[in-house]
Amino acid sequence: MRAEGAEEQLEIHSAAATLGLVVSHTSTALIDKPLRFKPTCCMSTKAEKPVLQGQRIKTRKRDEKAKFDPIGFRDNILQGFAGISSSDIEAIHKYLDAAGSKLDYRTYGEALFDILLAGGILAPGGAVSEDGAESGPVRTTVCVFGAPAADIETLRPYAQLFVRLMRRYKYLEKIFVEEVKKSMLFLRGFSAGDRDRLAICIAMWAVDGIVMPTVLSNLIQEHLVKEGIAVDFLCKVLLTVGSLKDSSQVTIFLRKAKLERRIMEFLPANKRTPEYFGNLFEEKGLGEIVRMQQSLKKENGLMSLQRYLTQHLQDKTPIKDISFKLTQLSEKHNIGEATIIATVWSCVMADVEWNKKEELVADQALKHLRVYTPLFRAHTQTARSELHLLLKVQEFCYDNMNFMKVFQKIVLLFYKSEVLSEEVILKWYKDSHSTKGKSVFLDQMKKFVEWLQNAEEESDEESDEKEED
Repeated sequence: MRAEGAEEQLEIHSAAATLGLVVSHTSTALIDKPLRFKPTCCMSTKAEKPVLQGQRIKTRKRDEKAKFDPIGFRDNILQGFAGISSSDIEAIHKYLDAAGSKLDYRTYGEALFDILLAGGILAPGGAVSEDGAESGPVRTTVCVFGAPAADIETLRPYAQLFVRLMRRYKYLEKIFVEEVKKSMLFLRGFSAGDRDRLAICIAMWAVDGIVMPTVLSNLIQEHLVKEGIAVDFLCKVLLTVGSLKDSSQVTIFLRKAKLERRIMEFLPANKRTPEYFGNLFEEKGLGEIVRMQQSLKKENGLMSLQRYLTQHLQDKTPIKDISFKLTQLSEKHNIGEATIIATVWSCVMADVEWNKKEELVADQALKHLRVYTPLFRAHTQTARSELHLLLKVQEFCYDNMNFMKVFQKIVLLFYKSEVLSEEVILKWYKDSHSTKGKSVFLDQMKKFVEWLQNAEEESDEESDEKEED
């Protein structure tokens, strides 16, 4: 029995060791019956190892982001240019056109345009970056700044190179516009010759519609304005536009650029005077800019005049005060009397809501105009201004059908109020009238003109009789 018991204990210890259990001698001594182990039960007592949830995804090589390496891109471009003559722009274009399938123009578009413009990658401030100089050249002469001369004919192929590339790779267009803006901010870091080359190219691109003329507003930067770089660059662009198209197109170009009222902002703050402005642009050969500014000054004065009249007519300001202010504004902005009287007429007639019934509008018009005859009289001191007023009355009555029959009554009111003289009325009737409603208005005025002519003849006869006596 003892031998059998020893064998059983040995079996127990052996099984326990296999399952990783410790069995004491005391416990085995008390066992009368053989033990049966259930592996599943014993294994449930062992701590389970933690399992990570989720799925591990391996990144494919083609999905891995390539390192951004503009220096490497530049080196590839310069290596491609190495065997091509700097004057052979056509060969350069063929190389760049084909290289677009291998080199990443979409990622390195800015670096590409830097190279074509300045010969290398532009660092902040406008200098060409020297990064990677220990490995080889960092710039090329095959660029706009490397062109042998700063004139339209020399630079045209270089400017067209940009255009041809953008036609081939459309996504480069937005990058190119940003490149132009950036290059203008860096003007201070470029030489005078390189600034001229860039100005000529921008003018060609703007005339051809590659960039909008509004891009020139980026020149209004304190560091460029203060040193006179902004205005010199603007003048070079405008002179090139005049050469490419016509001098009369320069002012149109400025209006498209929305700069016609901002040119003074290109001048240093201590030089923003009409005298300096006029002398500068005359010396630059841009006299049309001076004349445009003078015209704009009158326009601004006229707008001020209209605003003043509209406000003070509504406020019923005394006629004497209005007249005095108009004289001041006309002197300040150099506005002629003919323009003043035309503006007075327009504002006075716009100051009332006219009756829509033709039979009532005549009395309303005469009553309204009678109040302002002193204002009209004060600003019709010349025959030219009188005639201008009469023509404005004619055009107004023609454009507003309810006033067609009121024309003669308005003229008669102005004649009696000494706003219009008989000489001016007779001149208008004879050969100075407008074609608008000509037959209708001449017919209305026929009897009155005949009366004026007879009165003039009688006056002449009386004066002759007095001379004889």
